Amino acid sequence: MKYELEELVPIVGKLAEKYTANESTSMTYEKAEQLMGAVLYCIQELEQFRQDSIISSEGMPAQRAYEIGAAYVEEKAKKALSLYNEILGEFSHYENYCLHDTFVNGLPEFFKWYDIRFNPQNTILTLDYPVLKNISVYTGIDKIYEFIMCIFLEQKFLNLFPEDYVINILSKYNKQYKEMVENICEIVFMSVIVHILAGKPLTELDLEESDYSRIQEVFAQTDLNDINEWLKSAIKVFVEKHCENGSELLEYLSGAVSGITIRLKHAADNRALQRVL
Repeated sequence: MKYELEELVPIVGKLAEKYTANESTSMTYEKAEQLMGAVLYCIQELEQFRQDSIISSEGMPAQRAYEIGAAYVEEKAKKALSLYNEILGEFSHYENYCLHDTFVNGLPEFFKWYDIRFNPQNTILTLDYPVLKNISVYTGIDKIYEFIMCIFLEQKFLNLFPEDYVINILSKYNKQYKEMVENICEIVFMSVIVHILAGKPLTELDLEESDYSRIQEVFAQTDLNDINEWLKSAIKVFVEKHCENGSELLEYLSGAVSGITIRLKHAADNRALQRVL
């Protein structure tokens, strides 16, 4: 939806009146720019919702589009907080400080200070813990919701394994796993992929020299695209076997397969698999 500036300015004006409580007509350029950003953010929220539903916004006045979009922003904030609290009950950071600080300490501050009406586009947090999905295109509650959803899926995957098993994998990967700023789900997922490539049960955590040789042979003799498809099929079987309603988790993990295989192929080509596993 595209609206002309003259359709948006009156909305910003009304928002400015609420912001100043009708006590002042003067406002800094930066604040006016922020309020315009708030209006556009809410209208874009409606557009995003419209793409996922049968709602029609054709010919809708800008004021109405803003009001509906603002309601969706508020609804998403409530949904994000509800999902956060659901995860928090059984959340484990597996001794990783970055994950703990971002999720346990950081997110409550977002919900405490998030300004739904006057600054919904402000993400507030830097979200230092990296997730497996590119969420850089989002801002405000959209970014926070996507981040929380990623953590939800990662916890769902990690919960398939005993906590000490996960920590064992992390410690083998990096002795300083508590301080590292890396995605721990990806590390555990990479271990699963490696075991699939080596034809080794997940219960046998330690790899032998023959396992490394087997993986090197796979990368040397098989096209990378074929490896990716093979792994995605194997992961599909794994998720369907161990996880109910795992379609979202499967999609999330599948998106990380190609990056992991490229990393493993580079290590295999340089006979350095032991350094990344």
